[in-house]
Amino acid sequence: MGNYGAATASPRMPASQQPGQLRHLTESHGVKWLLIILALIFLGVVLVLPLISVFAQAFKKGVEAYLAAVTEPDALSAVRLTLLTAVIAVPLNTLFGVAAAWAITKYSFRGKNGLITLIDLPFAISPVISGLIFVLLFGSRGIFGPYLEEHNVQIIYALPGIVLATLFVTFPFVARELIPLMQAQGTQEEEAAMTMGAKGWQIFWRVTLPNIKWGLLYGIILCNARAMGEFGAVSVVSGHIRGETNTLPLHVEILYNEYQFSASFAAASLLLLLALVTLAVKSWVEWKHGRDKGG
Repeated sequence: MGNYGAATASPRMPASQQPGQLRHLTESHGVKWLLIILALIFLGVVLVLPLISVFAQAFKKGVEAYLAAVTEPDALSAVRLTLLTAVIAVPLNTLFGVAAAWAITKYSFRGKNGLITLIDLPFAISPVISGLIFVLLFGSRGIFGPYLEEHNVQIIYALPGIVLATLFVTFPFVARELIPLMQAQGTQEEEAAMTMGAKGWQIFWRVTLPNIKWGLLYGIILCNARAMGEFGAVSVVSGHIRGETNTLPLHVEILYNEYQFSASFAAASLLLLLALVTLAVKSWVEWKHGRDKGG
């Protein structure tokens, strides 16, 4: 009570921390623990139990059956295609995200708000609709379909279509991570470097990039996670050709629809392992960023 009284009597206390509000935040430990318990129960039911169930079903028929399911040719082809798509899409989205964030935060131009809205567009459009857009553009009956067929170029039901669909649904992640970060940092350091004679690339590599490196890495991790797990848009443009255009999520769906439940959960466990690795890297980035910021 002595500390509380001293706090309320302090003339430096902000108006937002009046005695009634402090008492509301500190008087009831029961409410705090109730909220924590409810959060843990919710996470256990919605997150932990499903994860445990996937691995339990994956190993239901034994380790040998699990290894056979994840090493069969179709599964390996799905893994390779998933990783290849991510390897192509993530660097392209990184370049776009950095360029878009640089333009939006460092320059004033007409249509800036429109550009920001377009960057957010994939968040508002269903992934299935995104896939259909590319079918309407590059399919055999699409706008560019006859031209592509004439020149023997296949976009839909092939790797280019899968990459395009993945690019569309994942391109906001890097840009959206960098834009608020670069807006908060302002342009003072770049302007100071410019007055000292630094050129554009020198300013980017030596001033801007060190300031945004953790936000950039965080955006890349999120973009990669979405690229590897994308289902809706890729499902529309892939054609579900086994061993050729099936990514890992599509391979899981096909096995499940064929009632190969153990094999389906085994393939799903690979996606979960990739997700856990991504989560571990994300946690490391947050820890490293917090330590560097604190230091």
